[in-house]
Amino acid sequence: MTGAPSLDVITLGRASVDLYGQQIGGRLEDMASFAKSVGGSPTNIAIGGARLGLRTGLVTRVGREQFGSFILEQLAREGVATRGVTVDPERLTALAILGVKSDSEFPLLFYRDNCADMALCEADIDPAYIASAAALQISGTHLTRDGVRAASLKAVAAARAAGRKVVFDVDYRPNLWGLGGHDSGAERYRESGAVTAVLQQVVADCDLIVGTEEEIHIAGGSRDSGQALRNLRALTKAVLVLKRGPMGCLVFDAAIPDDLEDGIQGPGFPVEVYNVLGAGDAFMAGFLRGWLRGEALATCCSWANACGAFAVSRLLCSPESPTWTELQHFLQHGSAHRALRHDPQLNHLHWATTRRGDWPQLLAFAIDHRIQFEQLAERCGAPPERIGTFKRLAVQAAAQVAAGRPGFGMLLDGTYGNQALYEALDHGFWIGRPVELPTSRPLAFECGDLGSALAEWPLAHTVKCLLFYHPDDDVSLQRRQEAQLLLLHQACRRLGRELMVEIIAGKHGSLESDTVARVLHTFYALGIKPDWWKLEPQPDAAAWHAIDRVIAEQDPYCRGVVLLGLEAPEDQLAAEFAAAQAATCVRGFAIGRTIFAEAAERWLRGEVDDGQAVAEMAARFGKLVAHWAAARDDKTLLRQGSL
Repeated sequence: MTGAPSLDVITLGRASVDLYGQQIGGRLEDMASFAKSVGGSPTNIAIGGARLGLRTGLVTRVGREQFGSFILEQLAREGVATRGVTVDPERLTALAILGVKSDSEFPLLFYRDNCADMALCEADIDPAYIASAAALQISGTHLTRDGVRAASLKAVAAARAAGRKVVFDVDYRPNLWGLGGHDSGAERYRESGAVTAVLQQVVADCDLIVGTEEEIHIAGGSRDSGQALRNLRALTKAVLVLKRGPMGCLVFDAAIPDDLEDGIQGPGFPVEVYNVLGAGDAFMAGFLRGWLRGEALATCCSWANACGAFAVSRLLCSPESPTWTELQHFLQHGSAHRALRHDPQLNHLHWATTRRGDWPQLLAFAIDHRIQFEQLAERCGAPPERIGTFKRLAVQAAAQVAAGRPGFGMLLDGTYGNQALYEALDHGFWIGRPVELPTSRPLAFECGDLGSALAEWPLAHTVKCLLFYHPDDDVSLQRRQEAQLLLLHQACRRLGRELMVEIIAGKHGSLESDTVARVLHTFYALGIKPDWWKLEPQPDAAAWHAIDRVIAEQDPYCRGVVLLGLEAPEDQLAAEFAAAQAATCVRGFAIGRTIFAEAAERWLRGEVDDGQAVAEMAARFGKLVAHWAAARDDKTLLRQGSL
């Protein structure tokens, strides 16, 4: 036995990009649009395990192209170690195209001829890296060809030499063994003595073997489940797990009983079967979370079956795997929805615990203004095209202040700021983008059809919506605005976009200690849970305490509140930054005209050049950052922020 492992499990094998047809109930021939996600059984298991709190790593190959980069970036976001992922300069990343025709038909095409992961070879296996994990998990697909089989067997030998556990997911796909045509990707079983012989070369070195009934049949060499299990038991002392779909699973850690029902049982969960693809990977992640942490086998079964239930009730593979928070909520509270994808609480937990990035602080330069710039350009006699050029200068100013540090962002529009939006992404900024028709009350959307418009936005763009709303507004006005905001919230969740809701109440009524808290409570009661709130400065500490309470009670996963500026002067904003520290939910600011107004007017009039405009905006933004750091007593930010 070598030293204590730094990882819980390393998975080895397939890594692909999955393209899921989004038209449910149709033929694959008729699919019009696809959702892209990371796929491949071992990769799904690594991601699923990481979401459940395991320290996971992956051994595979991806292509040196955009799909390979996509997989690597997603693995990094999920916390999966990528030291064992080789980037192949000669081969493309594997591809799978999938559809849901019915609750029992799932057409599937594999693009795996000469793909990157099937070029995995013995030279890619680092015994020291394999030994760094408590367990190695391999799958049947990477026993189908000589090269990948040699790589898998070398990894198994390294794990055994280091005293580590070996887990085998039979993962039987007949057409990947050359037993069916390209159109038989969804086929789960074909009898083959040759396949059985290969699989049985591995089982003696395994500590845990997991498979469906069909997979146990091929591994055990019998169409009778009991006999197949007994055949395997004659070859291995491994814990054997028989997956039975909606009936749960059976586990055998000793001799196989005459009546299989005498095995350790893990009952299934009565959920709707929406898509079975990826369910086994989620099951394995759940089982490993328990097994590697020493839980009772019955507990392992419960966690595994619950994870599988999540997967079959949702469309995609790895993106749908539950997090530990989500799993525990389901096990403790269950769900009133047989189709788990319709459970709003589970959906929110899933969203909030898997969304991209971490933003404990957000200091944003807001220059998403449209009407104000149109009016300013007209007043200065400048053509509208100049507005976009100025917004690009604002990106330069923000980049000077950020200087590559995390926690900075910009609010930019797509009307005049398209080029600026492209350039802002290069600086790693958080980006918010408005969706409302400027000054509309009741709320109207600038983009017309929300679904079509937001589908074209990059995932890195947070949808920002400004709402002029007061809790004492006319009831009919309130209902119209609430309906629009609810529609936007639903569209953002469906399309995987984060949402920032900006509330300005003080322009249409008095701003009391409970005004904004009442607004937030109303929206939460409607099921609207934005990722961010953007709020005006509050009249007193009591108002901030009330906002804190509402957010903590209604959505503890909210990213937080940023302050808007309303064109206030610098000294007033400094005081409001200090006052906002009464609330723990306040994470920063998103301020615009205080930073850019004077520079924009002088630049549009031709009184200053590009460099002077950038320097002026950078100086003003930098001063606000310094005021924020002083209010938070953030000495590090103060030191780093000196310009």
